[in-house]
Amino acid sequence: MIVYNNVFSNQYIVLAQLYFYYSSMNAGKSTSLLQSAYNYKEQGMNPMILSAAIDDRYGVGKVTSRIGLEAGAHLFCTDDDILSLISKQNTIHPIDCVLIDESQFLSREQVKQLCQVVDKLDIPVLCYGIRTDFSGELFPGSQYLLAWADNINELKTVCHCGRKATMVVRLDTDGTIVSDGDQVVIGGNDQYQSMCRRHFAEHIWSQ
Repeated sequence: MIVYNNVFSNQYIVLAQLYFYYSSMNAGKSTSLLQSAYNYKEQGMNPMILSAAIDDRYGVGKVTSRIGLEAGAHLFCTDDDILSLISKQNTIHPIDCVLIDESQFLSREQVKQLCQVVDKLDIPVLCYGIRTDFSGELFPGSQYLLAWADNINELKTVCHCGRKATMVVRLDTDGTIVSDGDQVVIGGNDQYQSMCRRHFAEHIWSQ
């Protein structure tokens, strides 16, 4: 949320923004989201949390971090009208902020709807997600968030070599890195590993 001073009326104008916080795996995206939600609640405000229905690793209808924090969440599928969902909830109980976990699974149309939540409903939207898949290609949600978000921030984690990890590789049941398959396969540390571009290239681009 941005605050501008209107020099003509000496009043402060508060403008909502669309934020995108991206990273590779295990950078604390869900922890950061839950901390933001807690901060809003601590100030007596009403945050609305959404998460992708496809990711049910830690249970249905909640966001859970690796360090044990969790909170209830509304679920979305890629064909849901998120603008209508948020508008309905905002009518029932005014929303001060929307926080979206696993935002890489948003569709192009849903990212456009989030822009409308910001621009028409004047509600800040904070999206947290992975930028690229295991083959180094952008997820649809991440692609359009990078294109349309007002504010883009990277949450950092490290590769096994100590460099900043910017990529993700997928592992098979034997722990071997794979280079083909469906873009979306839900999994955790047993199926995915964060790497720097150099080591990602050695495993993926060299195949």
